Amino acid sequence: MTTDTDDTTAEPPTLPTRRGPPWARQVKYRLQRSFLQFGLPWGGALIVGLVAVLYAQWSTDAYDLFLRMIAGRPWLAFLITPALTVLAVFLTRRWFSGSEGSGIPQVIAALHAPPDDTLMHRLFGLRVIIGKLFVSLLGFLGGMTIGREGPTVHLGAAIMAETRRLYPHRGRRLERQLLLAGAAAGLSGAFNTPLAGVIFAIEELARDFESRTSGTMITAVVFSGLTSLALAGNYLYFGQINVPQTFGIAFVLPVVFTAVLCGLFGAAFNWALLRWEVWMPRPLRDWRSGKPLLYALVIGLAVAALGVATGGQTWGSGYDQARHLLEGTAELSGYYALAKWAAMVISYMAGIPGGLFSPSLSIGAGLAQWAHLVFTSVPLPALIALCMASYLAAVTQSPLTSFVIVMEMTNGSAMVIPMMAAALLAARVSAMFTPPLYEALAEKNYFSAKPAKSKPQHG
Repeated sequence: MTTDTDDTTAEPPTLPTRRGPPWARQVKYRLQRSFLQFGLPWGGALIVGLVAVLYAQWSTDAYDLFLRMIAGRPWLAFLITPALTVLAVFLTRRWFSGSEGSGIPQVIAALHAPPDDTLMHRLFGLRVIIGKLFVSLLGFLGGMTIGREGPTVHLGAAIMAETRRLYPHRGRRLERQLLLAGAAAGLSGAFNTPLAGVIFAIEELARDFESRTSGTMITAVVFSGLTSLALAGNYLYFGQINVPQTFGIAFVLPVVFTAVLCGLFGAAFNWALLRWEVWMPRPLRDWRSGKPLLYALVIGLAVAALGVATGGQTWGSGYDQARHLLEGTAELSGYYALAKWAAMVISYMAGIPGGLFSPSLSIGAGLAQWAHLVFTSVPLPALIALCMASYLAAVTQSPLTSFVIVMEMTNGSAMVIPMMAAALLAARVSAMFTPPLYEALAEKNYFSAKPAKSKPQHG
């Protein structure tokens, strides 16, 4: 991948002045300069934080409404889930192309794809923002196995990118800075993990670190985080993890085992999304391109069937299941990890807006139960932390982001070294079989010039 190295920076050039007293022109110039340097990015970051908090609440409300509708009547899922899946697919393909999937591949494409004047219009803007919000909420209302964190990254990048229209001179570097800052602010607001937001933007999106970029990015993360803190409070996403403060040499084996297990499962997930043409039955492949609404109906029925068969465990992002297991207030079935994995693959094949962070963390928690059968003497919360970080690292192949996210979500500072080692090893295992998912989806769907009505491989 290539990165544009245009010399245009976010620092506004000399602004034109009009006639008037020298002191008045100087004051006006300084006010305009301050607005462009500070007011716009700070205001944009505050909006990103507000949208992240509201979107989190709306997605929770939509999923809770789905659970209330089917309470005591699980057969209703066979009506609600397929109907809303068909509607979501129709809306995405008809009006909101570019909003599909998690949105992170779109941000990567905008940062690294060869220059394309139409790319920003196709993948960002008010149309995509509305589609990302509205259609993904339909997915939550239908019980689809999707998360909100990836979409929040896309929303943050899109919101910050819109502020570029207010700059008198725009360039590639300014655009890049705003996208990175918005993406980092979005992840920070979604998880209440400011450090992970910065690392994610550097490791997964930018693949480098520039002094100018870092200042804009960190400022955006701070203001987005302050907004989230003011509205939602200072919370731990998965609650406090309770693990021993010290681990002996015997803990090395569980770290290696969980890393390899999660690395293989993560690689299998990436392969399923990237190579769907290989495993998907031919009729479904034909319907996917020729009869997308019939295809969406089948996807919705499959998600509903999995949910009913597992007693509702596979519906939604999996946040509740993972948190309850981590807190020790509820157990998951032995087949949960596999069933959730299948539901996640099927949901992503629909091609509607939705992320994979929370479902991946939930799958990791389910895999921890398998590891606990082998290492019964190791506390289950410790294995959950290892598996959540490992599975997310295997899928994204961004190990630093993965273990920092889990550390911040659980206040798991005592697990830093084991989680770091497990995430690094899991990412390496996954890389032996598949490329990084987000990059591969970006290259496959957005790097080449495509017509406006193309049908991306959803990510």
